[in-house]
Amino acid sequence: MNEPLEAVTGHPAGEPAPALTTRVFLALAPPDDAKEELAQVLRPAYAAYPRMRWNRIEDWHITLAFLGELPVAAVPPLMPPLAGLAARQRPLRLALHGGGHFDERVLWTGVTGDLEGLHRLAVDVRTLVRECGVSFPDRPLRPHLTLARSRRGDHANTVEAADSLAGFAGRGW
Repeated sequence: MNEPLEAVTGHPAGEPAPALTTRVFLALAPPDDAKEELAQVLRPAYAAYPRMRWNRIEDWHITLAFLGELPVAAVPPLMPPLAGLAARQRPLRLALHGGGHFDERVLWTGVTGDLEGLHRLAVDVRTLVRECGVSFPDRPLRPHLTLARSRRGDHANTVEAADSLAGFAGRGW
């Protein structure tokens, strides 16, 4: 095969290939002041557990649906119907609360407040995405915000950090 790379891939030789798929989450982002309140509480944990892989505060979110890897072209058609759903959605009263871990590897803070409304919203989002022709794994909603992941074999830090969040009760939004 002696054809130039452009002819095979559709992009010039020497340039990275554009992503054909993207990892998609549909999520709620808590307001910045709620995230900053939690970040202040976490400051001692950041210092005490520097080997944990801490998520960036701007990436903190509450996942409503994890769609997995989708073709990049499948994402734009979802935007208008999701925007319409968001515009019709009544406000939810939520707060970040406490802490825990999944399998001693993933540190999270929980969500409290209008959990029934949050579950309804997740069902509506998932239904809409399926109506748009996108299939994805159906996982139960476990309202939480992922904060960090432990490195292999270093799980004690996750458990200790989760324990340090036990009394955290964030302000409502």
